[in-house]
Amino acid sequence: MTDQLTGPPAGPDAVREVGRARTRKEDARLVTGQTTWTDNLSAPGLLHVAILRSPMAHARITRVDATPALEREGVVAVFTGRDLAEGLGSLPCAWQVTEDMVLPDHPPLAVDEVRYVGDPVAVVVARDRYAAADALEDVWVDYEPLPPVLDLEAALAEGAPLVHADKGTNHCYTWPLTSGDYAAARAAADIVVRRRHHQQRLIPNAMEPRACLVVPVPATGEYTLYSSTQIPHIVRIMMALTTGIPEQKLRVVAPDVGGGFGSKLQVYGEDAIMLALARALGQPVKWTESRSESYQAQHHGRGQIQDIELAATRDGRLLGMKAEILADMGAYLMIITPGTPLLGAFMYPGIYKMDAYDFRCTGVFTTRTPTDAYRGAGRPEATFAIERTMDELAAELGMDPLELRRRNWIRHEEFPFTTIAGLTYDSGDYETATDRALALFGYEDLRAEQRARNANAETSADPVRLGIGISTYTEMCGLAPSRVLGSLRYAAGGWEAASIRVLATGKVEVITGTSPHGQGHVTAWSQIAADALGVPFEDVEVMHGDTRVSPQGMDTYGSRSLVIGGIAVHEAAVKVVAKARKLAAHLLEASEDDLDFEGGVFTVRGSPEAQKSIQEVAFAAFAAHDLPEGMEPTLNAEHLVDPGNFSFPHGTHLCAVEVDTETGAVAIRSYVCVDDVGRVVNPMIVEGQVHGGVAQGIAQALYEEAVYDEAGNLVSGTLADYLVPAAPDLPDLVTDRTETPATSNPLGVKGVGEAGTIAATPAVVNAIIDALRPLGVRDVRMPCTPERIWRAVRDAAADGDRRGDRRGDRKGDRKEDAP
Repeated sequence: MTDQLTGPPAGPDAVREVGRARTRKEDARLVTGQTTWTDNLSAPGLLHVAILRSPMAHARITRVDATPALEREGVVAVFTGRDLAEGLGSLPCAWQVTEDMVLPDHPPLAVDEVRYVGDPVAVVVARDRYAAADALEDVWVDYEPLPPVLDLEAALAEGAPLVHADKGTNHCYTWPLTSGDYAAARAAADIVVRRRHHQQRLIPNAMEPRACLVVPVPATGEYTLYSSTQIPHIVRIMMALTTGIPEQKLRVVAPDVGGGFGSKLQVYGEDAIMLALARALGQPVKWTESRSESYQAQHHGRGQIQDIELAATRDGRLLGMKAEILADMGAYLMIITPGTPLLGAFMYPGIYKMDAYDFRCTGVFTTRTPTDAYRGAGRPEATFAIERTMDELAAELGMDPLELRRRNWIRHEEFPFTTIAGLTYDSGDYETATDRALALFGYEDLRAEQRARNANAETSADPVRLGIGISTYTEMCGLAPSRVLGSLRYAAGGWEAASIRVLATGKVEVITGTSPHGQGHVTAWSQIAADALGVPFEDVEVMHGDTRVSPQGMDTYGSRSLVIGGIAVHEAAVKVVAKARKLAAHLLEASEDDLDFEGGVFTVRGSPEAQKSIQEVAFAAFAAHDLPEGMEPTLNAEHLVDPGNFSFPHGTHLCAVEVDTETGAVAIRSYVCVDDVGRVVNPMIVEGQVHGGVAQGIAQALYEEAVYDEAGNLVSGTLADYLVPAAPDLPDLVTDRTETPATSNPLGVKGVGEAGTIAATPAVVNAIIDALRPLGVRDVRMPCTPERIWRAVRDAAADGDRRGDRRGDRKGDRKEDAP
């Protein structure tokens, strides 16, 4: 049995934790139901809340009559937007991307007008959730219909109906980014390819719907908000500003959170409503959304029209890129709605070198659910645009799409490299990652098979075509240096906090400002701390998600947790070791400079028998009997990190599909991805993140879309209508990694949480178009459903000249490719 203070054998032979495929500490609780989801929580005197939502996309509220609902048994109160208006401010938007950006008021409960189906109109408070839900039927609302605003281009036309009449426009902002002279690059080009891509709206489908519980303490004016959120620290600040509750009186707790994918990176009106109700009634209140409610009320992702232009020489060298983006804001600007498309603005050039770049994004208001961050947040849209258009350019040049990429990407010896968009990529090796992917994929054999099948297509009765898709991507993650965010007019910074407490018995508590919702932070942070401190993995506990336990933090999104939060943990541990070194030197009567520290043990150089374990030093600090002059009786330490740069993971994803041209059905035959996420802390967690990300990328390519009818009704408003792929719908994945460590942090790590989603979508769509291009098809709008593919094949056959024969612009014979 090991000694309580020394632990298991340590020293030079101690096993390193970083790099080990540890099973997750969190999972034992999660899979056995010993969890604290927000909806599991209760409180004495708890009241339940149901929310009445608008059934209309756009209408004036002319009357609300709650009298019949109040007569129902169990109903305590009904509140309208007007009832709560005095105590609630407008919901916040933290990103005023331009000085003249149009920012409408956003009441948590609609007062005079509803602007999307699902806009909250009234709340019922009852003694149980079923009575509250039933009473919604007896809240009578009279609406005066107004014209919906659904088409992005039509919304900007003169005389279009207005989402916010008081603003006089549906134009939210226009944000440009230019570098070099694109007009000159275009004029010098031998070929200019222009394409239009549609990024359909997507609905996040986290396993756990949203919920919030507020417990007030009327005597002290304190409130505890339990919320299934990714951002407890940000919610605390924003709710203090929205409700007027002093920040020090407001505690926000994110218990176990069952997924987010950006949908819980939000300050929702329901949080503010619940705080207002708890304040008005002096009792705990709880709300949990249904799945169909979440489809209307959670923010959506994506929603863009992209007009992309690439100018190149005849031998395939890129000269310039132009990107004109229309971005659907929805009805209101939520926490980072206007900035979400701009997160991709710097990534449209991808991994490629060029001389000029011209980007322009226009935000547009519509009468649909607001958009905001969804896994990848702007970078999947950018990667799709460049990777799809590179395939189109290759086709116009008659060049293998892989060869075109090789001619233009940044070579490994050129790092660090400052791109035309102004980012400095610190490290990468696109050649090695691609070569490994090609070998695993059998690229040349598949191309040979494809050529043979295409050659025999005229005489064969087989309607199935083989296509090969490529996506060589990079992304910027680890949001971000605070000075950069400030220059982009974002209201907050990109720093992160962590603290470490070494207890008297040598056990360790890590307090992190990141707030996980499935990423495995408890396990990975334990590995980082265990290595840095030389303590057993099992001796580390990680605490998070409670603003009273972890008072500082910027939370979890944008693949920032490891590259910022994990680094904060590492640096806090380095500070602990520095403190311990000082005390160990004192106890060993040696100079600090003469001490070595390895595997949790301090030894005197030249006298290895003179040693102290970090556990022994921790107890000596606690006892405080013999401390160096001026030393506090603790080994605790805190560290805040503000990163100096983003991190830039990259990789190559390859997809082979078989497309049945008679039915439009797509079967993914093989999928290979080789990602480079720098130094890997836990390979098992990385694999899980890649698998989940690729699944969501494939889902956008083939399955998912938020569909509205002409009246602005969400017709894909349930799981019966919105196709979330299940395991049988997805292929087996062949995954591998290369490793080029980041130079921007001491662990050499890069983000991984969004990489698969960013890379997968263009790989799949490129494969589909590659299969159908010999038939004259050069685009299928996502999701590439069997019907859309079938129609594209039939349209191409019926109009070969229009679909198959038009070429890109050529010098001396310029001809615009219509979007």
